[in-house]
Amino acid sequence: QVVFSRFCSPCDIKELFCTATGLSRNTSISLLDSTGAMVSIDPTMPNNSERLPYKVVPVIGGQLADKEELFQNVLTQVAEQFSRAFKINELKTEVTNRLAMLEKRVELEGMKVVEIEKCRSDIKKLREEMASRNNSSFMEDNKKLTPRRDVPSYPKYMLSPQTIDALRKPAFDVWLWESNEYHLSQETVEALKQPFFDVWQWEANEMLSCLEHMYHDLGLVKDFNMNPITLKRWLLCIHDNYRNNPFHNFRHCFCVTQMMYSMIYLCSLQEKFTQVDILILMTAAVCHDLDHPGYNNTYQINARTELAVRYNDISPLENHHCAVAFQIFSQPDCNIFGNMDPEAFKQIRQGTITLILATDMARHGEILESFKQKVDNFDYANEEHLKMVLIKCCDISNEVRPMEVAEPWVDCLLEEYFMQLFPQIEEVMVQPLRESRDRYEELKQIDDAMNEVQKKKSENLTMGGKKK
Repeated sequence: QVVFSRFCSPCDIKELFCTATGLSRNTSISLLDSTGAMVSIDPTMPNNSERLPYKVVPVIGGQLADKEELFQNVLTQVAEQFSRAFKINELKTEVTNRLAMLEKRVELEGMKVVEIEKCRSDIKKLREEMASRNNSSFMEDNKKLTPRRDVPSYPKYMLSPQTIDALRKPAFDVWLWESNEYHLSQETVEALKQPFFDVWQWEANEMLSCLEHMYHDLGLVKDFNMNPITLKRWLLCIHDNYRNNPFHNFRHCFCVTQMMYSMIYLCSLQEKFTQVDILILMTAAVCHDLDHPGYNNTYQINARTELAVRYNDISPLENHHCAVAFQIFSQPDCNIFGNMDPEAFKQIRQGTITLILATDMARHGEILESFKQKVDNFDYANEEHLKMVLIKCCDISNEVRPMEVAEPWVDCLLEEYFMQLFPQIEEVMVQPLRESRDRYEELKQIDDAMNEVQKKKSENLTMGGKKK
């Protein structure tokens, strides 16, 4: 009987076998099981029994004749030990299962892409049908849409009378010229009040000027004693806190706010609402998508993002928009409500939060159903619900704009959707490969460490033999 620790080396175990069988310690031996198969001599080899004993066979010169067969047996034993130690079969099964799952997921995602393309094709056919019914020429056979003008047909700005007079004098000082000498033209002022206003013809700095004009024109700056410089700083800060997403960007913010401004005029809402209500409507429209990451609430909740965890899966994006908006207001240089008393600010804050939270499409059915019940006996006294419906109308108002204004938004929305979809596909496809690579690296490190230990032991044995 030979008993050894699992920490023994194969050389130590061979010496124990030689001593137990009365052989010289340096004798080369082979260990065979009851079937005659060679057993690898190492600490991990299976235990034998009286019924299935192992046989120690000294290796002499004649027994090495068939080297190829012996080498094949050794390789077989090594492969079995390696498979047993590193669970190769289990790893193969796991990789096969993951690949099958990946193929299924890719197939499902591919079906989604096909459905989206079919939807786009249906929209195109619908446009063509509408064009043919209206005898419109914008979708003639073999012709593309007529490119839109990059600038409106009317002048965007005009100079003040004082500037015009100064320009006629030889002593005009160009060094005193400032950009605020420009004012929105009367044509621009009137166009801003219409739902057909083309937001694609305006740059970011021009949209900021238009937003500033809206606050002045509605009397909000005067009635609430706003500092005009603070208003400029606040709008600039708003612009900087909208990300460069294909759809949920600053242009979308301006688009929604401009529609709110036009509805206030076209529906004479200043006759029905207080100025505080008008301020809440405009401010909520400006802030309603602040710092939007380009991934919708469904993605946030399914991916368990920081926002979803923070807001307990309850309108995570809309809650985040509100938080960013009032973080900006907390800066004195950007607080357009700085001259209001605390009670008025509390009312504006609560109203703004209510409207921004109403833009969550998950609440669309609830808000719409409630509004339908109130339509027959409509009363402006229920202003809170009406304001929620107003901001929802403005948020999805592209559908009522002219085709050349609304259509580019469809491409922007699809682009943002695909940006949201592709990282999920990439994660599903790449993650298993990363895990396999990490597993390979781990096994390689273990193998390298074992080889290093074996090498050191061999060197120590060699040095010990030389000393003797």
